[in-house]
Amino acid sequence: MRHPGRTLTIAAVGFLLLDAVLLLIAGLWARRAGLLVGAGACALLVVAVVMAWRRYRRAMDEVAAARRAMKTEVESIRDLLRQAHLHN
Repeated sequence: MRHPGRTLTIAAVGFLLLDAVLLLIAGLWARRAGLLVGAGACALLVVAVVMAWRRYRRAMDEVAAARRAMKTEVESIRDLLRQAHLHN
């Protein structure tokens, strides 16, 4: 199954990693602590995006499982009604 939004998540992580690396290089080259702090913030955002994506996927898997269970239950109720000749 193709996960919607995966491309956007990969792009966000890629850009944040690129920003972190470039800020780190610039901070080390210019010896500026503010740029190093920015690199650290970008690195933390990468972790936050990945964690949020995993949480989102778990929630979507739970929704899909609940939908399958509901479909099974509806089918069993329909079969029961057919057996009792109560369908319209």
